[in-house]
Amino acid sequence: MSFKSALVIAAGAGLLATGAAAPGYARSPEEPSAKGARQCFWARSVNNFASDDERVVNIRVGVKDVYRLEMMGRCPDVDWANSIAIRSRGSNYICAGMDADLITPSSIGPHRCPVSKIRKLTVEETKALPKRARP
Repeated sequence: MSFKSALVIAAGAGLLATGAAAPGYARSPEEPSAKGARQCFWARSVNNFASDDERVVNIRVGVKDVYRLEMMGRCPDVDWANSIAIRSRGSNYICAGMDADLITPSSIGPHRCPVSKIRKLTVEETKALPKRARP
């Protein structure tokens, strides 16, 4: 057995041991979980964002849905950024805070901000947002 073959076998065994080689059943955003309706979205459906502080970012998903993303800590200059990116972990389907990182530009390169909580806002909550925080 060559070194490359052994390395490929070892890597495959590592993936199987962690469960990364066999992804679980992925639900669609509209499908409820056993605990009730899940508030999930596809990362590719995000089309706008707004923030008036460095710990909370509101994003618009599709035409009418607004989600509140709370960061684990400060996300420097997110309230002044002209663009952001959302990096999902595992798939493009985001349901919980640990499913995503927010990436903001900075003068020294991209800054990654881990998201701790995600919550879909109601229509009333969206209307009550300050203008600067409304996507």
